[in-house]
Amino acid sequence: YPNLAKDLNVTGLNQLWVADITYIRLIGEFVYLAVIIDVFSRRCIGWELDRNIDTTLTLNALDMALLNRKDMGLSGLIHHSDQGVQYAANDYVDRLKEYRIRISMSRKGNPYDNAFAESFIKTLKYEEVYLREYESYGEAKRNIREFIEEVYNEKRLHSSIGYLPPDEFEMEINLKRTTTKVS
Repeated sequence: YPNLAKDLNVTGLNQLWVADITYIRLIGEFVYLAVIIDVFSRRCIGWELDRNIDTTLTLNALDMALLNRKDMGLSGLIHHSDQGVQYAANDYVDRLKEYRIRISMSRKGNPYDNAFAESFIKTLKYEEVYLREYESYGEAKRNIREFIEEVYNEKRLHSSIGYLPPDEFEMEINLKRTTTKVS
């Protein structure tokens, strides 16, 4: 698949989603986190934590993103990821095609193509994961959910979106869209 995201000028929600996977160390095992970020708002719109790094992991994150965003319209949306087998798997590609989402993949060995997802993961690790020693899968899932949904999306300020948290930025965008439609 081509890299459609490389020079894209993102000007609104649901234009470009970026996806990535990382590992999280627990005391006795590793677990895996798949995330999907809307580049315009920097909001994490889909995520899944699991013991297995497989297509189910990434599909569950994608399904969460679709559930969170399909009512906003997905026309013209590009989904960008690396060339990992989880993103190239038939089930994953079929789900993207089902929603008419265009597929974009990074060039081999070029992590800069997926910098927004990498940046999110770095923030998550430095502000949550590296500060804890998760004793269980359940503890990790609770803390990561809280960080993503209650800290990162609701409270963490981003200079690129006017020093607002992603949720607040999206509310302002949606309010402007609604006000414009009414006028």
